[in-house]
Amino acid sequence: SCFFLILYYVPKMSYYARHGEKYDEETCYRMAQVMIEHVKKRGRIETVASGMENLPTEGGYIMFANHQGKYDALGVISVHEKPCTYVMDAKRSHLFIVTQLCELLKAKRLDKTDLRQQVQVINDVATEVKAGRRYILFPEGGYDHNHNSLRGFLPGSFKIAQKAKCPIVPVALKNCFVPFDSNTVRPVTVEVHFLDPIPYEEYQGMKTTEIAEMVKKRIEAVVTA
Repeated sequence: SCFFLILYYVPKMSYYARHGEKYDEETCYRMAQVMIEHVKKRGRIETVASGMENLPTEGGYIMFANHQGKYDALGVISVHEKPCTYVMDAKRSHLFIVTQLCELLKAKRLDKTDLRQQVQVINDVATEVKAGRRYILFPEGGYDHNHNSLRGFLPGSFKIAQKAKCPIVPVALKNCFVPFDSNTVRPVTVEVHFLDPIPYEEYQGMKTTEIAEMVKKRIEAVVTA
């Protein structure tokens, strides 16, 4: 149902991404949001959001969300007013349309087979967050049949927040697995909940395993409610 939409937006995303001197981050982000709105309309997807008032008004931060499916990042971006981007598995990032969106939003690709590249991504994202960028991370590392349950959070994901010394914003996603992972044409409602941010001062003395468990518990309390 989005065939002609794809024909229009894929080359446009590529063009914007190649010409950063003409199209700034704000312009690229708004274009991505418009495209996502078209996808939502054709997919009969309603995204209900709460907790936008919890988002820090200044500076960079990292949103750590549970992972449910292919709609997760789109759902957050569609309701997150200020420009943000994400970190995703390099293997999945080279799919058609996905790669164009990654380039448009200057997302980071994480190669799970290359430890040196992973360290470089951690350093790069931390530097960008310090400079004011906002990122979405999925610390579960995968979403196969997660549905509205959570896997263990990978502690290494939280090293970026430690290096950036930035607020952590837990994000609880509900029913985000339904739009692209179910054979249905019925209307779907997904939920995006931005929880209270965790300032650096609150977690600075904690181990990454402790931070991971704390963030997971806060998200899980909302997802399973």
